[in-house]
Amino acid sequence: MSSTELIALLLALVAAAALSALCIRAIRPLLIRYALARPNARSSHKVPTPQGAGIAVIATTLLVAAIAIAWFATITISLWVLFAATCVIAMVGAVDDLRPLPVAPRFALQALCVAAALVALPTDLQIAPAVPLWLERAVLLVGMLWFVNLTNFMDGLDWITVAEVVPVTASLALMCLSGALSLPAALIAAALCGAMLGFAPFNRPVAKMFLGDVGSLPVGLLIAWCLLQLAFAGHLAAAILLPLYYLADATVTLLRRMARREQFWLAHRSHFYQRATDNGFSVIEVVRHVFALNIILAGLAGLSIYLKSAPISIAVLIAGIGATALVLRRFSTPQS
Repeated sequence: MSSTELIALLLALVAAAALSALCIRAIRPLLIRYALARPNARSSHKVPTPQGAGIAVIATTLLVAAIAIAWFATITISLWVLFAATCVIAMVGAVDDLRPLPVAPRFALQALCVAAALVALPTDLQIAPAVPLWLERAVLLVGMLWFVNLTNFMDGLDWITVAEVVPVTASLALMCLSGALSLPAALIAAALCGAMLGFAPFNRPVAKMFLGDVGSLPVGLLIAWCLLQLAFAGHLAAAILLPLYYLADATVTLLRRMARREQFWLAHRSHFYQRATDNGFSVIEVVRHVFALNIILAGLAGLSIYLKSAPISIAVLIAGIGATALVLRRFSTPQS
């Protein structure tokens, strides 16, 4: 990594942070008027709060990332398709924020966006070359579609998505320093990290603004795509470790609800972070646990890349699963 590329990452982060904050401040009066999220039995907030700050976060991320990649690298066809898919999935989220869409068309549009991003990827990129390309891409379609939705499901507490996205994207950007991630992917991660930092003051408990589906869905797509680039580079363990808390909380919750034959596609308060607040944790305590766990997971992911050993990768993956399980168990335990 040259000094020029390092400066590019820092510039992308700082520019996105400043622009995101300015845009959120500018659109806040409109969101207060047209996009108030009103509390209900499943909400974590108690007063009507404007949602839709994700408009600024995503617009800033794409603008800064596109300029930085065009200046310091090359914008390929696959990147243009990714940016277009991100815009479409954001628009689907925006409509759903204002007037909830039926599950089937919403899910179908998300699937089309994810499929487009995958189809545009070069055919020589594979995680497991021994597996037929069509089969791997089909599995990735399901995985990425789930990641897009779980990012949305987990965005239900002040600052929790900030505590998740900032460590993950910052780690992805830093991994470019060792050559583990391509510069374009690292610039997208740096821009998203900056945009989320710009959003953070508005979402600090008690939040004055929410991302909304217009933000959480495309954030999930962009992070999933960056993690996929990390896996393509031979760092599958790191790609799993970085988002492991969100993956574990959302997936275990989904499986438990399916086992109980609940309508798992409906809103609920069964996630571990939601149960934590019901069990006596304050919002800040939950966020601190999530942030601290993500720092540990980022360190383990970096270790797996640095040591470049299959046994070490398996060992750190097990350690990350153990650390995540401890946090989930703590969230499930009532505070004395």
